[in-house]
Amino acid sequence: MNIQVVESELNNSVALLNDLGPNVSIFGSARVKQSDVLATQAYQLAKSLSDSGFNILTGAGPGIMQAANKGAFEGKSLSIGLNIKLPKEQNPNTYLDRCILFEHFFTRKVVLIKHADVCVFFPGGFGTADELLEVLTLIQTRKGKPIKLFLFGSSFWSPLLTWFGSLLDMEYINQTDLDLFCLVDDVEQLVNNIKE
Repeated sequence: MNIQVVESELNNSVALLNDLGPNVSIFGSARVKQSDVLATQAYQLAKSLSDSGFNILTGAGPGIMQAANKGAFEGKSLSIGLNIKLPKEQNPNTYLDRCILFEHFFTRKVVLIKHADVCVFFPGGFGTADELLEVLTLIQTRKGKPIKLFLFGSSFWSPLLTWFGSLLDMEYINQTDLDLFCLVDDVEQLVNNIKE
């Protein structure tokens, strides 16, 4: 890891994003096809939020990210992608008003969280789980600003919530930690909750 690159990535993102807001960061699987109902829901959510004055931030890739960026791009506010250099190059999707390139996952994650007023987590794999647990940890420990946090799709997230319940039973977390996020299944309800 090159500290100068890390510093440059963080400084560059502040210069490009600090004057923007409100912002919603949307996370989810890169492997979801655009024909999938989840992609349609991500598109609808981002379009509605964009038309309501929220900029949309994603990891700039395919899947949920592409669907959300497309919705934002076709809306009234900015569609912003934070792309990552990978061994098999991840090309940014084509629905971006602004794109920032990152070499390190952790700086990209910091920026997606730091500049968010709201985070929405669609179903996803290891990366999405990593991002969710990072946000929860930052809010729980008050190392990050308190933001609205939503998990979209109760059937997908229920096994994780069962595990969270086990953590509560073992007193590894507190009940207040489970109040840090809200579970939603409906796009319109989610939009209304975010706008409140």
